[in-house]
Amino acid sequence: QVQLVESGGGLVQPGGSLRLSCAASGVDFRLYTTAWYRQVPGKQRELVAAVTSGGRTNYANSVKGRFTISRDNAMNTVYLQMNSLKPEDTAVYYCNAEYAGLLFALKGTQYWGQGTQVTVSS
Repeated sequence: QVQLVESGGGLVQPGGSLRLSCAASGVDFRLYTTAWYRQVPGKQRELVAAVTSGGRTNYANSVKGRFTISRDNAMNTVYLQMNSLKPEDTAVYYCNAEYAGLLFALKGTQYWGQGTQVTVSS
């Protein structure tokens, strides 16, 4: 059974920092690209940052220079370090893993965590 379990969300003041973690189990983590998405009520879920198994990263323009995504393949964990947080970063943050291996039958396979709330407010 595949599980992605997020942790690290909470309430923080503007300008503060948080570190989100996502621990994966039940998958060969090295075969998956991992990402963080976020969603606010009434809006579509949006990509925040992604990192491939090889360490290649991609960021939304709104978080470039403030957020850093990283992963530890040995620990099956992906992280999101969030600095200089703004009220507009308030959202539920979701961990995602999408299959990036060579098996055609698994193309498009992806898994989601349950989400963790991040609130930036004074």
